[in-house]
Amino acid sequence: MNEAELDRYSRQLLLPNFDIQGQLKLAKARVLVVGLGGLGNIAATYLATSGVGHLTLADGDQLENSNLPRQVLYNENQTGLDKVAAAAAQIALKNSAVNIETITQKLSGDALLNAVEEADVVLDCTDNFTARQAINRACLLLKKPLVSAAAIRWEGQLVSFLFHQQDSPCYECLYPSLSEQPLSCNESGVVAPVVGMLGVFQALEGLKLASGCGNVQHGVLRLFDGFEGRWREMRLTSDAECLACS
Repeated sequence: MNEAELDRYSRQLLLPNFDIQGQLKLAKARVLVVGLGGLGNIAATYLATSGVGHLTLADGDQLENSNLPRQVLYNENQTGLDKVAAAAAQIALKNSAVNIETITQKLSGDALLNAVEEADVVLDCTDNFTARQAINRACLLLKKPLVSAAAIRWEGQLVSFLFHQQDSPCYECLYPSLSEQPLSCNESGVVAPVVGMLGVFQALEGLKLASGCGNVQHGVLRLFDGFEGRWREMRLTSDAECLACS
């Protein structure tokens, strides 16, 4: 690390369980962020400013005016642009040392498998069950750690899966046989800070996994009630009849 990097990341380097080794490992890490909406734009920003070496950003949507309350990485003058292009431009202004790769499509099939295979950590920031199931299966097949989050109305959830572990539950153990999300922000609404909060927690889990520092709880579902300001947790177990992991 050069003098400028030591100065930039000095607050992280002060942490005894992070130190320079954690920063160096983070700088070599490749993180895939699927979905650059309310969750992904926050998570990608914190990972980039923390010093992750390579970010792959994947999303097939364009930025709309109604996205701006939740997707605070973007500016008004970027409306209509591909989200990945808008995100890459903003992130590059925040940390020019990060290598940013963009995928302007909804990942599926071989393209999804290839992107997951190249990553050290995967963040699922999508907004529908079809995409989440596909990402779950790709990470399960390739034994890649997955951090998944969702938010709707005043509520959010977060869960990490460490698929290298034995008898590992997966996303489909939690939500089996669902093809589409029954609720959407378009129909049910969402409070912007709730989405941002879950994106921050995704970044935190991703940073710990990418740097090898800190404890990431495997298969623990965390549920956030933003209206009451409360968290609760439940530990998931493998479903013997799960179509993905059984």
